[in-house]
Amino acid sequence: MSLPSYEVRVAEDAADREACFALRKEVFVREQGVPEDLEYDEYDAVAVHLLAVREDGVALGTGRLLYGEAAASKTGGDPSVGSLGRLAVTARARGLGVGAALVRAVEEAARARGLAAVDLHAQTHALGFYERLGYRAYGPVYPEAGIPHRAMRRPV
Repeated sequence: MSLPSYEVRVAEDAADREACFALRKEVFVREQGVPEDLEYDEYDAVAVHLLAVREDGVALGTGRLLYGEAAASKTGGDPSVGSLGRLAVTARARGLGVGAALVRAVEEAARARGLAAVDLHAQTHALGFYERLGYRAYGPVYPEAGIPHRAMRRPV
């Protein structure tokens, strides 16, 4: 079976950003039961949103990077650390490398902004995925939107 061709790009226009938000609604709100008012926040306006999309325009996944002041509350206030969040891949695209490609694109966006590391809040079932990409867990498990999470970090 051949993998579908897709690209990961920064969501720079309104249509791309809407596709990112629709993917997050599908994965987090519908699949995982995250309350919609928790899924979308004030950081969406200043985040770098990334979108994985097939050649035919079908959106496969999204993620976002927070940096600067927006990341401070999530990274312990260190201005050299960005925050990867809202990584969502559609059920039909899981296992195709889309999530890893999105993580690498977020890391590239972080490097382009002069950041030294990327933090994230991983759902505990996804710890192995992030560990395979070089992230290391730290601190205790804690609930976020009613789902167990753990903080992770990787130098970029």
